[in-house]
Amino acid sequence: MAGKVRYLCPRDGRYHARLVVPKKLRGIVGKAELRTPLGGDYRQALKLLPGAVAQLQHQIAQAEQKANAGKPQSDPARYPLAPAQMAQSHYMQRLAFDDELRNDPRWPGVGIDDLLVKRLRDAIAGHANDAELGALVGAQIERFRAAGNLDAEPGSPEWREIARALCHAELEALARVAERDEGDFNGTPSSPIIKDAHPPEEAPEPVSLKRLWADYVTMRQQTGSMRDGGKQLGLAVEKLREFVRHDDAARLTKKDIMAWRDHLLKSLSAQTVSSKYLSTVRSLLNWAVENDKLPENVAASVKQAKPKRVQAREKGFTDAEALKILKASRLYMPHKDEAGRIREKPHMIAAKRWVPILGAFTGTRVTEITQLRKEDIRQEGDHWIARLTPDAGTIKTGEYRDVPLHPQIIKEGFADFVNDAAPGPLFHHGTDAARYVATATQISNRLAEWLRDKELAPEGVRPTHAWRHRFKSQCIELGILKRVYDAIQGHAGRDASDNYGDVSMKAKIDAINKLAFYDLS
Repeated sequence: MAGKVRYLCPRDGRYHARLVVPKKLRGIVGKAELRTPLGGDYRQALKLLPGAVAQLQHQIAQAEQKANAGKPQSDPARYPLAPAQMAQSHYMQRLAFDDELRNDPRWPGVGIDDLLVKRLRDAIAGHANDAELGALVGAQIERFRAAGNLDAEPGSPEWREIARALCHAELEALARVAERDEGDFNGTPSSPIIKDAHPPEEAPEPVSLKRLWADYVTMRQQTGSMRDGGKQLGLAVEKLREFVRHDDAARLTKKDIMAWRDHLLKSLSAQTVSSKYLSTVRSLLNWAVENDKLPENVAASVKQAKPKRVQAREKGFTDAEALKILKASRLYMPHKDEAGRIREKPHMIAAKRWVPILGAFTGTRVTEITQLRKEDIRQEGDHWIARLTPDAGTIKTGEYRDVPLHPQIIKEGFADFVNDAAPGPLFHHGTDAARYVATATQISNRLAEWLRDKELAPEGVRPTHAWRHRFKSQCIELGILKRVYDAIQGHAGRDASDNYGDVSMKAKIDAINKLAFYDLS
């Protein structure tokens, strides 16, 4: 759908050509905007518009020359037009001028120069040199230059393209004049450069990418997501702004997104570009479209193929691998320096001791374990329960869940550890609740590094997810209902029926207690 015609201002059934005066020139022009009346007929206003706009732009250009007196002119054109738009403007001006001349009694004595027609056709065909082009349309080019519509140097390829476009306009205008001399005022241009040209449209209002992202994060936080304020995913938006060198989402094109993707691939994996960068921008722009902030999502169809992951083994730890990790965790002793001092933080030592066995018997996300607080662990009768809650950091589903702890965890002394701990996080040193997610994530990442450094996590296995895979495999082998182990692990149901009824604590405890003890002797 075509946008509003640029510079055309309808007001009370009448039309005007309207141009806003740049702030720095208003003192010279004496006005904040310039207007020229075009009458009440829309079609006639469109005919008169190009000439009126050209005159207004010329006034702006003259004011700019006064403001820059004595300074070299190196700025780009203030009101740039494409060659086809200049050709259409010139064509419309010629016809408007023809309408005016036909009211003059001397007009019948004016004829069409056949030699001029031939010279214009030769120029259109590319047979005219720069001098000939200058003789034919050089004055018109300079008028467009004075109005701020172009900055092409004479003789340059851009200048020649504009000149040939204006020759098209001159020839088409002469053809209309000949038709009008015969009484036919219904003629239309046949040259594609005139026929298919679109008048300049009003530029869309700028939409700040930075502001758009802030609003998007606010919306997501209202639904319980992005508790980190969008810091991690916000990097994608910042990278896009840096690449396109502006902050206007309305100016983004599909080509911009494709070029940005190709740029990212020079330093990032296809998986990261697809899953983090493109996905984030696509979701942001889609939300902007849904909320009428943008007319379209230019990133909607921009994708990046991801290499198919080669799975050479199971995703979870094997029995032997699990046993090896749990023994290393149980026997872990922090390193002492030459002075006998322990440099490692108590929270990190505790994470290495307890997080692996908690993961082994709950299948919970590692970061959900490393963000546990003392107040999240409670005893009910003979059973100990961990509450995984968004209050401690982040929960992927956005909902708290209670997970019973296996008897072996308690037998190993976890309850005593909790009782002796100070209030607050058990496995990280965060003191600001707003920073819990970041600090808990740091601990889980360091824990994964420790497992790799000690060669406890085999190649091809993700330490932060391997316990989850192993737990699920064990539950399947033991015949535990999917609904129950999904509730323990925090996996959402796949259909509506999964949302009816609650998985009771007894059902969870019975499931957890089916898991065999590990022989850590």
